[in-house]
Amino acid sequence: MQAFEYINNLIPPLKITDQTGKALLWMEEIRTNCLPVVQDKFFKGLVTDEQIYTLNQPKLTMDAVELENQACFVYLDKHIYDVIRTAAEFHTNMVAVLDKNNEYLGVITMEDAITAFADSLSIQSNGAVIVLSMFMTDYSMSEIARVIESENAKILSSFIASDPLDDSKIKLTLKLDKTELRHVKATLERFGYHVLDHYQEQAGVSEDQERIDNLFRFLDI
Repeated sequence: MQAFEYINNLIPPLKITDQTGKALLWMEEIRTNCLPVVQDKFFKGLVTDEQIYTLNQPKLTMDAVELENQACFVYLDKHIYDVIRTAAEFHTNMVAVLDKNNEYLGVITMEDAITAFADSLSIQSNGAVIVLSMFMTDYSMSEIARVIESENAKILSSFIASDPLDDSKIKLTLKLDKTELRHVKATLERFGYHVLDHYQEQAGVSEDQERIDNLFRFLDI
């Protein structure tokens, strides 16, 4: 799941000599609010439609625009997690991808990154999600898996995030192959694990919508 695998080839880069009018036209055609700008194969930053509307000079070239997010990039061999982290850090929906010579290869959109992220978390598989809160020193995936498997359940995927309320703790999100969590939850609590939240598939609820909702909960969006 390396970054170069998810480059969106439908999004062209602007040249430093291109005008803001052209940038807006491309944004409207592609239906995006920003575009990458390059100069001699090197990434110079992102330009947004908001910037262009504020300037209100359609013949102004990119070299006269104060480009944003010049450091909003990842290298081609970085994991898709790094793409999402970078996008969140710069508050943008587009991340540039560079090769080892710092030359521009393309961009990854947040939509593409989230789709890849969802696939890595087995979102398409049936099952429920459970979120545990614990101290990092208490984290042992093998022990947690043993407890869960004692209830004839399997861990399909896992995701660790820092707890925003306590730097010494983590939130461990687990996707299981069971749709009913009552026994798993009770057993985890019996072994001293704090179940922070859980999400089960319910009759009458769109599976696709629930999976999307779960994903955004994973990302704390």
